[in-house]
Amino acid sequence: MRTSDFDYELPKELIAQYPAERRDESRLLVLRRDDGAIEHRRFRDVEEFLCPGDLLVVNETEVIPARLLGQKRKTGGAVEVFLLEEIGSGRWEALVRPAARIRAGAELEFGGGSLTARVVRELDGGKRVVELSAERDLAAVLQEVGRVPLPPYIEREAEDADRDRYQTVYASERGAVAAPTAGLHFTEPLLERLESQGVGIARLVLHVGLGTFRPIAVEDPERHEMESERYALDAAAAEAVNATREAGGRVVAVGTTCVRVLETLADEDGRVAAASGGTRLFIRPPYRYRCVDVLLTNFHLPRSTLLMLVAAFGGREQVLAAYAEAVRERYRFYSYGDAMLLI
Repeated sequence: MRTSDFDYELPKELIAQYPAERRDESRLLVLRRDDGAIEHRRFRDVEEFLCPGDLLVVNETEVIPARLLGQKRKTGGAVEVFLLEEIGSGRWEALVRPAARIRAGAELEFGGGSLTARVVRELDGGKRVVELSAERDLAAVLQEVGRVPLPPYIEREAEDADRDRYQTVYASERGAVAAPTAGLHFTEPLLERLESQGVGIARLVLHVGLGTFRPIAVEDPERHEMESERYALDAAAAEAVNATREAGGRVVAVGTTCVRVLETLADEDGRVAAASGGTRLFIRPPYRYRCVDVLLTNFHLPRSTLLMLVAAFGGREQVLAAYAEAVRERYRFYSYGDAMLLI
């Protein structure tokens, strides 16, 4: 297996720059693993493919306004800080620009001085440890001053509407710098309809990191190093997963983030136990899924770890054929794009 085995051609105009007008009006490509059959539907039709006794597993991470634009306090020079992970009270690991001019001890300010940052330590790769402070509640000021960290393939500045639309309706645990995009299509009424027809909902957390957008730069995927992402699965969710499997229901993972948590924790029989920590799990063919039965996901970048994960679930040839079909049918790709259901 080579990285180039997971390449495909995508016209630039199919990269979604804005979300669908309504979350559940996105398109939905349904791929059946047993015979490769494809159906073209709308996302709201997902309830037709789920059954009483199935369990929908969602990632309730909340995207933080991680992009800070400001200046150096002494010189007024423009700076950008991209928060990556909180590592202590007010202390963050962050990417900074221009890295060569932002050294340990530098003082930065944002939002006219309502938010300040001191560079505590220099790390490799343009990263720094910064300590944030504000005259009032830090989280509230960060919410006001920070910008939505839209992915680099969305070639526009974040707008006010993105604060809502680049967030799932069930987001509740702050910490991600990218949205778990498969969940962006759900509305509260759709979730209520699913529950009313006997579909369970379990919640976990995986805080999506910047590495989710990083393509594999080497031809041998074995040499690719995954960045760790923090997760948490509580006892109630673990019990729901195990009970569903024991009763013969299906575990439906909403997005690759849920897949990685469940498969990180699953034993050989597909059972999971409550846990928290960091995962570097890199799922790629050949991989035997132990816990996940159905996968709901968006369309992913060529040569990416996420496309490999989907290919390991649905079969490389079938998944790439479905991607080619999606291109022909003018589906919208990536974070604000359409969805795919693999049964």
